[in-house]
Amino acid sequence: MFSHVILGVNDLEKSKQFYDAVFGALGMAPGVANTTTSGVKRYFYRSATGSFGITNPINGEAATHGNGSTIGFAMQSTEQADAFHDAGVANGGTTCEDPPGWRDGSVGKMYLCYVRDPDGNKLCGMHRAPKAA
Repeated sequence: MFSHVILGVNDLEKSKQFYDAVFGALGMAPGVANTTTSGVKRYFYRSATGSFGITNPINGEAATHGNGSTIGFAMQSTEQADAFHDAGVANGGTTCEDPPGWRDGSVGKMYLCYVRDPDGNKLCGMHRAPKAA
C-alpha cells in the first residue's frame, strides 16, 4: 500500500544520527543524502519493502509531530525490536508508551516497543508471534 514515508525534522544531522542507529539495528545502511531541486537536503533509508526519508520542511517552517500518529516498523524478532528501541534511546530518542514487551491484541500476540525520535515523532517496532501450527 505504501511506497514511502517522509518525516519533517528540525535538526537534520541529529535526526540522521538517530535514524542511522535505529535502522542500523535492523541491518539497514545509513541514510543516503539527497537534495531537492529547491536545495533542501534530506536523507533516505531504503529497503525491499519501501523507503523512509527525513527532511527539513520544504516550506521553511518548523517541523512538528502529529499528535496520535505512529509509524510502525516490522521486526524479525523480539531481540531486533529491543535493539531498535535501545538504539533510539541511546541516540536522542525517548521511550514512550509501556516498556517493550508482549501484548495481546485483537489480531494476536505482538511484541511492541515505542520510541519518540528527537522531534517527537512516535515510532513502533512490532514483532508478531508465530501462528500456532
